[in-house]
Amino acid sequence: MEFHKRTNMKLLEESFTLPPDMSALGGNGRGTGYPLYITAKRYHVQEVQVFERDSDAITVLAFHSTSFHKETWEPTLEALFEALITNGLGKVKIREVWAVDCPNHGHAGILNREVLKRKEFATDFSCERYAMAIHRFLLGAPKCFGVDFSKRRLVGLGHSLGANALLLLQGLQPVFPFISFIIVEPMVSPGDGHDLDKLRARLVESAKRRAFEWPDRETAFLSLKEDRRTKRWDESVLRTFAKHAMAESPSGAVTLACTPQQEQAMYLDVPGATRPVEELTRLCSLLPVHLVIGLKNDFMYGAPLSSPFKMLIYVPISPRVVHERLLDPASGRIYASVKEVPDIGHLIPQEIPKKLGGLVHELLALIMERQAKL
Repeated sequence: MEFHKRTNMKLLEESFTLPPDMSALGGNGRGTGYPLYITAKRYHVQEVQVFERDSDAITVLAFHSTSFHKETWEPTLEALFEALITNGLGKVKIREVWAVDCPNHGHAGILNREVLKRKEFATDFSCERYAMAIHRFLLGAPKCFGVDFSKRRLVGLGHSLGANALLLLQGLQPVFPFISFIIVEPMVSPGDGHDLDKLRARLVESAKRRAFEWPDRETAFLSLKEDRRTKRWDESVLRTFAKHAMAESPSGAVTLACTPQQEQAMYLDVPGATRPVEELTRLCSLLPVHLVIGLKNDFMYGAPLSSPFKMLIYVPISPRVVHERLLDPASGRIYASVKEVPDIGHLIPQEIPKKLGGLVHELLALIMERQAKL
C-alpha cells in the first residue's frame, strides 16, 4: 500500500556526531582507539511525542546501502509516519527512528576523508566495519547523547549493505534488545561466496569509472534525474542524494562523499556476503525476521543492467535463484513474513520509498501485534 501525504505532518530531525576515541591513539593517530567519526540522525514527528514514555513504543534503527547515506531513508520515513497518523496512533507506536551513516559514506565520509586514506581503510572497509560503527554508536549514546538504546524496544531496518550490517550487529557484544528485523534486499550469497565473484569484479570496475564530480549540487541533481540509470529513483531520493551524498571541494565543485576507492573497498569484502547469512539463519530461529525482496531482475544479479553510474553490469546468476536460496526451507530459515514486490528490483528504497514506507508500517503493525500476545 502506498501512502500520499494527507496531513500537515513535518518530519523532524536531529543530527548527532560521535567523535573518534583519541585516548588510546598514539601521536601518529594509530593505536587501539577508534579513529573515525560516526554520524547519525534521529527522526520523529510531533504526533508521536505521546510515545516518549510509553514502554510499548518501539525505536527503529535504519541502515543504508553501499554508495548511499542515512538520509536516503527520509522519503520512506515520511511515508511511514504519514501512514502511522492516518491509520491511528494506537496500532503502531513508534518512539523515533535513528539512521546511522556507514563511516565512509555521507556526512561521516566527509569527516573521515583523510583517515580513510590510510592503508588499513583504503582497501579494506568491510560490512563488518559498518556493523562495528553502529555498535560503537549505540554503546556511546548514553554518555554522549543521553540515549540508552539498551533500554529500548528496537526494530532493525536495513537495505542491502545496511541489511548485512544489521545482521552482523547481532553477533557483537553486548547484544542490544532487538525484538524484530525488517531485511530489504540483503546483499548476500546463501551459497558459495564465490557466486558473487563476477559481480564483485564488475562493481569494482564500475566504481573506478563512474562520474565523481559535478560543478554544483543542482547540476548533479539534474544530471542524475536525466540519466536513464538513475531516473527511476524517486525525485525526493535524488534530492537527498545531491544534498547529503556529496561534499563540496575547494574549487566549489561537488564530489561524492563515498569516494570510488571506498566504494571499491566495500565491494571487495568477500565475507560480507556470506557471514550475514549465518547470522540470518541463527536469528530466524530466535526472533521474527521479515524479508522484503523485489521480483525484477536488475542491479544486484540480473543481466544486463546499467549500474547507477555509467557502467553496464552483466551477472551470471539471477535474483530469483538467490531469493530461492534465501527462502529454501531446508536452510532452516523460517521468516515471520516474506513480501515480494512486483515490478521493482534491488533499489526498493530509492525507487518506491512511499510504497516501502506503507509496507514498513504494515510490518511494524504485525510486530507490535505479536509483541502484545507475548
